[in-house]
Amino acid sequence: MDRHHARLERRVDRIEEKLPDRMAHALRWLRDPRATWVRVPVGLLLIVGGLLSFLPVLGIWMLPLGLILLAYDVPFLKAPVGRALVWGERRWKEWRRRRRAATSS
Repeated sequence: MDRHHARLERRVDRIEEKLPDRMAHALRWLRDPRATWVRVPVGLLLIVGGLLSFLPVLGIWMLPLGLILLAYDVPFLKAPVGRALVWGERRWKEWRRRRRAATSS
């Protein structure tokens, strides 16, 4: 396993821990190497849905989820998606820290 794939796995594991049981189970199933036949189409549909986020029900949240799923099967996406997940987690923690500091003042 290369370092980009390992980084991607670690970050998606952390996301999976925070999800409700049903969603975590679905994500775990999609990450299984045998689920490639469904992971790629689902990833592509999520990306298209994210690009059509101006429509009701669809949202921009679909775009990163689709990229994460595609990164499992498209090698050149592993490094940038892994870095984006690290960056997003850092930004999220920073935002929460600032928010707590603002509410405690």
